[in-house]
Amino acid sequence: MQRRLLILAAAGVLAIPGFSLAADKCANAEDQATLNQCADASFKKSDKKLNDLYKQIEGRLSDDMDTRKLLVQAQREWGKFRDAECDFQTAGAAGASMMPMLVLMCRDTLTQSRVKDFEGYLKCQEGDMSCPVPAAD
Repeated sequence: MQRRLLILAAAGVLAIPGFSLAADKCANAEDQATLNQCADASFKKSDKKLNDLYKQIEGRLSDDMDTRKLLVQAQREWGKFRDAECDFQTAGAAGASMMPMLVLMCRDTLTQSRVKDFEGYLKCQEGDMSCPVPAAD
């Protein structure tokens, strides 16, 4: 049963779009430590992209401190949500060697979703009152 879960989890890691830490190493991973490293690399890549987009949004809000404060608060709360949600989603694997990988995969998936949100904010059109981020100059 645990071997089956491990295989499914490994398949999930490999199916993540943009997954990059030496594809061959990850595709041929035969141990949990390597799978954990691959999941960690994917999450770090997504988190870096999110942070880069966050800085761009922050820059566009430099003249609007009230909205900038709301961005900071929203991102802080989103991070807490992401971590709590992933703890909940992976509770069934508590104590298993695959637990770190599953948590990282969950965080990566939610981070990639947040990246898409941020990319949308950066594409706001002039005069779009439903978008909190001003259009690019």
